[in-house]
Amino acid sequence: MVAAVNADLFVGAVVDRIQDVLYKRVHNFKRQQLAVLTRAVVLYARHQKVVQRSIIALVCVGLIDRLRRVVKLAKSKRQPNKDANDTGPRRGAQLDKQFFENMRRLMAIVIPGLLSKEFGMLVAHTVLLVVRTFLSVAVAALDGQIVSSLVRLRGREFLLGIAKWMGMAVPATLTNSLLGYVQTTLAIRFRQNLTEHVHTKYLANNTYYSVGNLDDRIKNADQLIAVDVAKFANSLAEIYSNLAKPTLDAFVYNVQLARSLGVESLFGIMVIIQMSMGMLRVLAPPFGQLVAQEQRLEGDFYFAHSRLIEHAEEIALYRGHEAEKRTITRRYMRLVRHVNRIFRLNVFYGMLEDFIVKYFWGAAGLVACAAPVFAERLPGAQKAVAVLQGENILGDRTRDFITNRRLLLSGSDALGRMMYSYREIVELAGYAERVTDLLTVLDDVNAGNFVKTRVGKSAEKSLESGDEPDIIAQRGQVVESTDDVEFIDVPIVSPNGDVLVKQLSFHVKPGRHLLIVGPNGCGKSSMFRILGGLWPVYGGTLRKPSMSQIFYIPQRPYLPIGTLRDQIIYPDTAEDMERKGVSDASLQAILGVVQLGSVVEREGGWDAVKPWRDALSGGDKQRIAMARLFYHRPQYAIMDECTSAVSMDVEKIMYTHATQLGITLLTVSHRQSLWQYHNWILQYDGQGGYMFSELDPERRIALMEEKQEIEQELSLIRDMEARLNELEAQVL
Repeated sequence: MVAAVNADLFVGAVVDRIQDVLYKRVHNFKRQQLAVLTRAVVLYARHQKVVQRSIIALVCVGLIDRLRRVVKLAKSKRQPNKDANDTGPRRGAQLDKQFFENMRRLMAIVIPGLLSKEFGMLVAHTVLLVVRTFLSVAVAALDGQIVSSLVRLRGREFLLGIAKWMGMAVPATLTNSLLGYVQTTLAIRFRQNLTEHVHTKYLANNTYYSVGNLDDRIKNADQLIAVDVAKFANSLAEIYSNLAKPTLDAFVYNVQLARSLGVESLFGIMVIIQMSMGMLRVLAPPFGQLVAQEQRLEGDFYFAHSRLIEHAEEIALYRGHEAEKRTITRRYMRLVRHVNRIFRLNVFYGMLEDFIVKYFWGAAGLVACAAPVFAERLPGAQKAVAVLQGENILGDRTRDFITNRRLLLSGSDALGRMMYSYREIVELAGYAERVTDLLTVLDDVNAGNFVKTRVGKSAEKSLESGDEPDIIAQRGQVVESTDDVEFIDVPIVSPNGDVLVKQLSFHVKPGRHLLIVGPNGCGKSSMFRILGGLWPVYGGTLRKPSMSQIFYIPQRPYLPIGTLRDQIIYPDTAEDMERKGVSDASLQAILGVVQLGSVVEREGGWDAVKPWRDALSGGDKQRIAMARLFYHRPQYAIMDECTSAVSMDVEKIMYTHATQLGITLLTVSHRQSLWQYHNWILQYDGQGGYMFSELDPERRIALMEEKQEIEQELSLIRDMEARLNELEAQVL
């Protein structure tokens, strides 16, 4: 028993000895650490200017190097364009030299010059941003003074600070309102300039037709013009405010913090911020590519609905609603899956971004604000602290802490907005890429450079031809004549490369009314499109008068939005009609010729506005189109089955009146009743051949009737032979 007690006493003594030794060593270690820290503080105090200047020089060198790389990237030459025939998938939008080239091109459009209204608004926007930043600095200082007076229990200073606070609210709120107004106005001006520029290209030289029919690079130009241009303008106006304001805030707040906290603390915070920003950039999803892809999928979905509306009647007659529903649903689900993918990526990135910007940076700022307070407790720094009253020390500390904390929070918020703006920049890159692609295609189409996907026989022939010259890339000559139309060895080629006629040659003079016949798909409408300037001339020479002397009347006439008068004089305006000396009475006489004189009273007068496509029947539409022809009175009229919905007696009146006006007719029709109004014929055989000769309507009609009689007799003979064979088989 005694041995056990002695053993316990021995163990306790050993433990006490060990604890005593450890305490002394830890205490000595803390004293050594404190001594080292004190010597470091004293050493820093002696060389503070050198350290601060070294840090400032290091920061300046880093900024200069970053600016040099940005300028080098912006000035670098653009990568070589892909081959014109390369229709492979486009790369996603990125913050590379292509982005800077796109922005340079678009900025020259939205801001025409230094003396433009847009540049003046941009300068005013910048001034307002500067004013708001300095107001924020003043509010931060005033906030610290108010809290300091509250801690010191100085009511008069507190009330005076509140009065100043309310007084500063007036310019602050006014500045914020003006900033919102200027930013919105800038977005509208940017969109207006860009839309006008696009319309100038899109609505010139039949580009609106060529983009959708001769080129495959853009399938939804309407969505690009109406939606993507607006999104780009809004994004551009927002990105300036979201970049300029945080950048200015960060600079001004950092200068103020450098004065109160010291350059060293600020440098440490900036190192932490740069490291976290680098990590965010590495982990950031490719938002530019995702936005560009989302806009393309939106365009496909929009295009599917447009096709449904355009072909609603045919789809309904075929009872194809289920098939169209599958197509639309498939495109919509592709869009939904892509948007959900973006949302899923945003969950992780948004969580990481909020954690770093709001909490990690905030904690670093609090440490920086508290550092000057705790530094006073160091032995080497206590001698430098002035002997002040307790409440003055507490008030000054509170004022400095509140002011610095507010500046740090504002600076952190500015850096956070700069981080958020990175996502907005890559989204802007996506919009800029799509709008620039639109402008590039419009320029190419205006220059006659088309990219068309080969399909069917033309694709097979293109592969077999090898190094032979591509007929699509060739161009013929178009010569403006005074009054005749002549095709000289002009190939009739569809935009995808199908050769319908290798070389077409014919000559039409005024008074030579030409009838054009042939099977479907032989090149009749294609020849008209070449004559009308819709398709390029792929070879040979085409002589024709100016387009104002050639008028095209399709089977389904186009009726524009406007009054009943506009339907007759299109594309002229009422002012153009007055300059030509044409009155409403003259238009009434023209309607009388086409047996449509009652339509004015029936529809509510010349100024009535209706959806004429639905208000008029098919026959009335074709009569309106003929009245339009008689109003313009061109030299040549291309008439493509344009009287299929009117009676033969009305058709006779209209054709007779057209020849009396001196209009030379180029008609495509299968009606034999129209042959008598033509004296020349261009007949396609459907195999790439044709015949151009004079037309004797009576003789041709007689020959056709004789041909039909012989064919009927031959049909009867074949039937009799078949019956004879059946009888012989039964007899045997």
